[in-house]
Amino acid sequence: MKVLMIASECVPLIKTGGLGDVVGALAGALARGGVQTAVALPAYESVLDKFPAEPTGLDVAVSLGDRRRSAAVLKAAVDGGVPAYLIRNDEYFARSGLYGTAKGDYPDNAERFAFFSKAALELAAATGPWDVLHCHDWQSALAPVLNRLGAGKQSAKTIMTIHNLAHQGLFPYSEWPLLGLDIKYFTPKHLEFYGKINFLKGGILFADALTTVSRKYAEEILTPEYGCGLEGVLRERQRNLRGILNGVDYREWNPESDNFIKNNYGPGNMAGKAACKQDLQQLYNLPQRPSTPLLGIVSRLADQKGIDLLLDIVDQLLAMDLQLIILGAGDEKYQELIAALPAAHPKRIGVEIGFDNALAHKIEAAADIFLMPSRYEPCGLNQIYSLKYGTVPVVRATGGLDDTIEDFDPLSGKGNGFKFAEYSGEAFLSAIKRALAVYVNEKAWKHVVANGMAADFSWERAAADYLQLYRQVIGVRAAAAQLRA
Repeated sequence: MKVLMIASECVPLIKTGGLGDVVGALAGALARGGVQTAVALPAYESVLDKFPAEPTGLDVAVSLGDRRRSAAVLKAAVDGGVPAYLIRNDEYFARSGLYGTAKGDYPDNAERFAFFSKAALELAAATGPWDVLHCHDWQSALAPVLNRLGAGKQSAKTIMTIHNLAHQGLFPYSEWPLLGLDIKYFTPKHLEFYGKINFLKGGILFADALTTVSRKYAEEILTPEYGCGLEGVLRERQRNLRGILNGVDYREWNPESDNFIKNNYGPGNMAGKAACKQDLQQLYNLPQRPSTPLLGIVSRLADQKGIDLLLDIVDQLLAMDLQLIILGAGDEKYQELIAALPAAHPKRIGVEIGFDNALAHKIEAAADIFLMPSRYEPCGLNQIYSLKYGTVPVVRATGGLDDTIEDFDPLSGKGNGFKFAEYSGEAFLSAIKRALAVYVNEKAWKHVVANGMAADFSWERAAADYLQLYRQVIGVRAAAAQLRA
C-alpha cells in the first residue's frame, strides 16, 4: 500500500502545534508497519535553512486563475527515513511565518494554499500511483475536491483529517478564480459558506472518508456547540466519519530515557521523580518540600484551553498548601495576567511566558498533578504525556481528554485521573480538590499513578486504526455526499 500525506506541517521539519506532531509520527509509524509512506509539504524558508534537502529534478506547475505558477520539488527525510517532498515556491513559502505574522494572517493565504493543494496533486501524479492521499486540515483540503472533480489525474482515494474544526480556511468570493472550479460549486451544497469560500468544507464534502483525532470529538463536532457552523455538513457525512485517537511518541516522551529531566525513573523505581520535583522547585525558587503537591500547566494561553477558568480560581487555589508552575504563550491579555501572578503569590507559583521544550519535559516529570481545563480539546497530548510520567491529570471531560482519562474511583481502584464536566471555575476547583484528597493517601495515590503509567497510547496503535481505514476505503468506495451540479 502507498500513502501520501499532504499537510502544511510535519515534525521534525516544521510545526506550530499538534498537527505537525501527528503528521510526522503517523508517517513514521505507518512506515514501520510496512506501508510505503511519504509526506508532501511546503518548502518553508525555515525548513530549508535547518534541514538538508536534495533536488529531485522534478518541477510541477499549476494554474491559478489566468496565471501559471511552478515549484521545484526537493526531498528530505523524516522519522526513520520517510521521504518528505518539499514543494518550493519562494514567492509563497520563503517567509518568516507559516500562516502569518503577529499582526495577522497573510492576505494571500487562499492563493498560497490553493497552490499547495494543486501542486501536491501534480506531485502525486508524478510520483505515484498512490492508493491513498491523506490530507490534513484546511491547508490541504482542496486536494480531495480537485481530485474527485478530475484534476488529480489519478484514482487515489482521499482521507480528510480534521485536527481542529475551528480553523476552516475561510476566504472571500473574489478568490474563487484561484481554485479553477466551475461556479456551480460555489453554493451552500458545496464550498460556499455564508458568502465565503470554505476550504475545509470542500474537503469534508468531497473526501472518500473523514477522520478526526478522538472518538469523543467526532461526536462533539456533530453538535452546534462544537460544530463551528459545519455540524450539518458533518452530519451528512456521519457514516464516513471516524474518530481515531492520536498517539504519542514514547521515544521522546518517556521518563525512563528523557534527557531533559534531572533523573530518569519508571514504574519500578519512582525515586527519580522526587529528584525532578526538587529540581523544578529550585529552578523557580519555591520551597523544596517533597510533600507539598506541585501542579503543572503547559498550554497555549487561549480561551480554548480554559485559561479563563484557571484565572477564576487561581487565588483560591494558591491559598491552599500547594505550588503551581505555568509554561505557555498566547493571547496578550492572558500572558499579562499570568505573568503578574508570582508577585501576588510569592513562593507559590512559577511562570514562564513562551515555549521551552526542555522545560515542558521538566514540568511533566516534576509535577504531581497536571491541569487541562479545556473548553474543547480535539485530542490533547499533554494529558497522555502526564500519564507516562506518573503525573495525574485533572481535565475537563471533552474531546480526547474524555477519551483518555478515566475518573479515579478510590473504592474500586480504577481510573487514571480526575475529570469535571461543567465549564465553570467551581467545577474545575472541585476536581482539583478531589485529586488533592487522594494525594494525601499515599496508597491510593500510588494506585492512580500506576494506572496511568501502565496505559499505552503509542502511535503503533493509532497507525493500525488508520491502516484498517485505508483498506476499507480502497476496498469499498466510500459513499460521498450527494454533489449536485
